[in-house]
Amino acid sequence: MTANADAGNGMTGNGMTLGETTIARAVAQMQRGGKLRPVYELSHVYSDTMPLSPFAEPIGITYKPTEYIASHAGNGEVLTGQLGSQGTKMDALGHFGYRDADGRTVYYGGLEQAEVKPTDDSPLLRLGIDEVPPIITSGVLLDATLLKGRSLFAGEQITELDIRAMLANQRLRDLAPGDALLIRTGWEDKWSDGNPDPSDTAYYRAGPGISRDAALFIASREVACMGMDVPFLDAVSEGYLRGAAQAPADAPADLPFVIHHENLTQAGIYQIHNLRLAELAADRVYLSATIILPLRIKGAAHSAVRPVAIGAPHDAATGDQIPAA
Repeated sequence: MTANADAGNGMTGNGMTLGETTIARAVAQMQRGGKLRPVYELSHVYSDTMPLSPFAEPIGITYKPTEYIASHAGNGEVLTGQLGSQGTKMDALGHFGYRDADGRTVYYGGLEQAEVKPTDDSPLLRLGIDEVPPIITSGVLLDATLLKGRSLFAGEQITELDIRAMLANQRLRDLAPGDALLIRTGWEDKWSDGNPDPSDTAYYRAGPGISRDAALFIASREVACMGMDVPFLDAVSEGYLRGAAQAPADAPADLPFVIHHENLTQAGIYQIHNLRLAELAADRVYLSATIILPLRIKGAAHSAVRPVAIGAPHDAATGDQIPAA
């Protein structure tokens, strides 16, 4: 596989799996049967009344008055707050590090704090969102609501066995290097706009996620990124964020957000939070061309993203499969 030309420093994680093969798989889904397929929006609309993350500063949008220059009328707005930390967003690898047995803070690739973020006000010198290559690849949608017959509840984990069962039940090929893995839990149904208090919503109080063994299985397949219709990707029980519940049993005491740890610091898998997957799942578009373009913000740990998927309904009788890389 030919890796992306911008990935030469080896610090783009599984962005190195993207290239000619993943683009070819994407094109095959875009034009299956010689016909251009529907485009699905996988992101929520940003507003200052959408659910706001408890880990980010609130978003503010001020709409400026119309300005006139001769016969021209111009409009604009001012955005404030941590736009990249909420809404449909991607984590850069530098978003997460960990303290090793010697007390050093370590990031993906063994980089230490001084190499990544040497001072409190420093941008990420390595592993920032500006190092993420354009993601143009095959998307694989796994629908946990189809497997369970219901939406998942707060704190519930999707296990390796669940991942294997969804692949089999949906008659899908195995995950391949460079895939964009999308997992639907149904938590998206709690997303709403127009909240009177966006900082206090059911959506962000808790959420389902994946288990550690699922994360390790996904990592073994070398997917480029994974995204879910949840706020955290780690399973978070009701009350956990305010200290009234425990982390999942498979999370070590010193690594309560172990899925972030496995994806970002160990496997080099980009994470996407708060996806819209209900429409894609309803149409059974289990394989798609998936395009994800984060903003190239110098040294940033996150970016708002607008993922799209292009694909056709899956044939449940025959299995609409393409060869894995």
